[in-house]
Amino acid sequence: MSVPLNVVIFFYISINLHSFMSVAEFCTTIYHELFMSASVIFQFLYMLQRCILINVSVVSINSSGQSTVEFECVKETDLILIHSNKLNYTTLDNTHIVRLNGGSAPNIKSTWLQPKTQYLVIQLYGKLTQGQKYLLYAEFTGELADDLAGFYRSEYEEDGVRKIVATSQMHPTHARKTFPCFDEPAIKAVFYMTLIHPPGTVALSNGIETGQLAVIQTTFEPTKKMSTYLLAIVISDYTNISTEEDTLIRIWARRAAIDQGQGDYALNVTGPILNFFQLYYNISYPLSKSDHIALPDFYFGAMENWGLVTYRETNLLYDPVTSSNGNKETTATIIAHELAHMWFGNLVTLQWWNEVWLNEGFATYVSYLGVNYAEPDWNVKDLIVLDDIHRVFAVDALTSSHPLSTKEDSIILPDQITEQFDTISYSKGAAVLRMLSDFLSEPVFVQGLNSYLNHFAYSNTVGNDLWHHLQMAVKANNVSLPRPVCEIMNRWVLQMGFPVVTIDTPTGKVTQRHFLLDPESNVTVESPYNYEWLIPVRWMKRGEVQGAMWWLMEKEAVNLEMRSGDLWVLANINATGYYRVNYDLGNWERLLVIPVINRAQLVDDAFNLARAQLVSTTLALRTTSYLSLETEYMPWQSTLNNLHYYYLMLDRTEYVPLYTWWPLRGNTLNYIKMLVTPLFLHFKNMTSDWVRVPDRHTEQYNQVNAIRMACRTGLTECQNLTITWFKQWMDRPQHNLIEPNLRSAVYCSAIAAGGEVEWEFGWSQFEDATLASEASKLMSALACTTKVQLLERYLSYTLNSTLIRKQDASTVITAVASNRVGQSLAWDFVREHWEYMFTQYGVGAFNFASLINGVTARFSTPAELQHLGEFMEEHGAAGFGTATLAVEQALERTRANIKWLQQNKQEIWDWFNSQTGHQIH
Repeated sequence: MSVPLNVVIFFYISINLHSFMSVAEFCTTIYHELFMSASVIFQFLYMLQRCILINVSVVSINSSGQSTVEFECVKETDLILIHSNKLNYTTLDNTHIVRLNGGSAPNIKSTWLQPKTQYLVIQLYGKLTQGQKYLLYAEFTGELADDLAGFYRSEYEEDGVRKIVATSQMHPTHARKTFPCFDEPAIKAVFYMTLIHPPGTVALSNGIETGQLAVIQTTFEPTKKMSTYLLAIVISDYTNISTEEDTLIRIWARRAAIDQGQGDYALNVTGPILNFFQLYYNISYPLSKSDHIALPDFYFGAMENWGLVTYRETNLLYDPVTSSNGNKETTATIIAHELAHMWFGNLVTLQWWNEVWLNEGFATYVSYLGVNYAEPDWNVKDLIVLDDIHRVFAVDALTSSHPLSTKEDSIILPDQITEQFDTISYSKGAAVLRMLSDFLSEPVFVQGLNSYLNHFAYSNTVGNDLWHHLQMAVKANNVSLPRPVCEIMNRWVLQMGFPVVTIDTPTGKVTQRHFLLDPESNVTVESPYNYEWLIPVRWMKRGEVQGAMWWLMEKEAVNLEMRSGDLWVLANINATGYYRVNYDLGNWERLLVIPVINRAQLVDDAFNLARAQLVSTTLALRTTSYLSLETEYMPWQSTLNNLHYYYLMLDRTEYVPLYTWWPLRGNTLNYIKMLVTPLFLHFKNMTSDWVRVPDRHTEQYNQVNAIRMACRTGLTECQNLTITWFKQWMDRPQHNLIEPNLRSAVYCSAIAAGGEVEWEFGWSQFEDATLASEASKLMSALACTTKVQLLERYLSYTLNSTLIRKQDASTVITAVASNRVGQSLAWDFVREHWEYMFTQYGVGAFNFASLINGVTARFSTPAELQHLGEFMEEHGAAGFGTATLAVEQALERTRANIKWLQQNKQEIWDWFNSQTGHQIH
């Protein structure tokens, strides 16, 4: 049976504010100085299972509270606004205003909720008096829902018992769903927390626990002065492992996960990364503890709550026996990202969400530095080129892209705020900050950063404040720059897109232009700088790096030293600049022996320049010719990333049989097989016939590429290998001998080659998986089947959170869409169920932007363009929320894809024919 228990959570929140507070667009009252003291009591049913429980159904868990806000009126007004979302308020008798210094206060005339801006609006019969202090009291109720936003519930099963975690996700605008508050990053507070919870559970919050009363009441030290979005609350029956040097570090997770050692790696790597950032920032970690907790249901990958970082289980837990090296890198990188925020974001916070890129871009960039410190053998710093720079180039080359920073008053509504957390903010932000660090030098960059953090500790800033402190460091170190830091960076921050730099080596002429994947597209977004950039160029000639950085300051210039004769010139060494490079045809021909990062960059530039019609498609394809001799990961991964676009565009043309799982056939298939076979045999020999794991981190990644591509292109030896491994596992389900790094590739290959029996086995293993990363591998592999009825069943599971968690539903749908057999099924499914998903799942549980991008990635026909237009028209009135920009980008991409396919299809097939000497039939 289950035992319902009452849980009381008591917050005493003391907030001292001396900062400017922005308000909704319909409000003209500004409180310059606001003092707030609030106490909120939540009561909800907490299902605590004391024995095995079957068919548990938790319909509703409610919360109730009272809030008291003390404020000073600095301008007469008859309106009071406070953030509130999905909270219900009782009668007007239980909401009232009290004047603190005696005298009467105006009575409340009416109250209403403004859903769009998420404000509780209180209209008074009279005006408040300037200079007087008042108390606003309100009672409210809410639901502890499973929507992954605000204060919510997460459920999991352990030893046959269904358990519940009460947890929180306040970022970016969900504190207001927990209690009425001034929920803006510029309004910082000190939180005093007391949590009353059931026996047998543990309560966590931002501060360290300071005491317990009668076992079930936990108090916490006051937090540092911080924004509401960093508040964290968790009540669970979790356990932890810990270590303490200068700071207490604890890893929290389900008891079984901790007992199985799944938190050990996170504990081992957190200390070194935390120490690195203390050295990097030259500022001690300001809190007494650093808690990290793995949650079964969580929308983001992780969240940097100050002192209590929350994660998806897949991103924190690691099993050395069954997890891959990619899982290990993910754990280290995400821990580093969140710890970077402890200073940049938490200690010093941006004033408003229009500059969120500075927070997320910075944490993304320095996370590579933190992991490189903790795991120096991985050489992980180079991977930013593949994982972030190449990735964001594809988005930022569209006319529907957007600048890193926008005007503050253009980001008002909650959906607009959430939409800022996209690839541009994270990956482009990281790329331009990496470029900035490179042309300043890392020591100067860090010196300016330290000055900035010390000066603005526990307060808020705007982006120009960082440029100012970096400029101070530039001056102190006599760094030579062509313009001040702010003038250089504003060109990269305040206009969307990026340039392509073209070097004509016979003359030394160098030009720049706004790079667009579709050069005929119409750019309607005006730029304050006419789409010109101040571009730092590191380059080499004759294989030697040229000492001084050269700056391209205008649309056209001449650098006589770049005249090469019969020698090659290579610009943007190690891809430190956020731009693409094009050359005259003669220089392209000479670019053969170049650094490994630039081998990857060369391929990526060539393919994308071809898409933009700046070089021929044939030239781009020729950059792949040497791959039969290549064994390094970065060039191979760059090539595969770019060929993936060809797969998407060509898999439904008349050249391809419709029944095949792998889209390319004939000479295209033979060509890729010809390239990948030597790589497959290289790793077969290196690993002594697949019994040993390669030594280097990136070698392990490239071994996966070798097996995945060899099997997909029909190499019989590879297909037999993966089918045999999977069959051995099916024969002995408790003994999975497939090497962890290879499991994703093997599972997908075997399930694609198999039928219902293989799929059902994969599903049963997914249901029984005790490690989140293993479940994730199986979840993706199940979408590889070629059986339509299985894909349809799998899609239907996403509407049942007991089968596919809400946080994973969009991942499953996009995985099905990535399968050429499932693409139309996934698109039809999204169209049929969009209204349900959009209204019932909500932003806290569903990544709608990722969903739209995934199901439309293959769109390349006029019919698909029409369907997308009809979809937009059908749901335009309700809007697309956080997917609004993604829908616009899907429309632009589809138009570009149609045009590209018409212009390039025949040239591509002709080239592949010429490589193998046979016609495609």
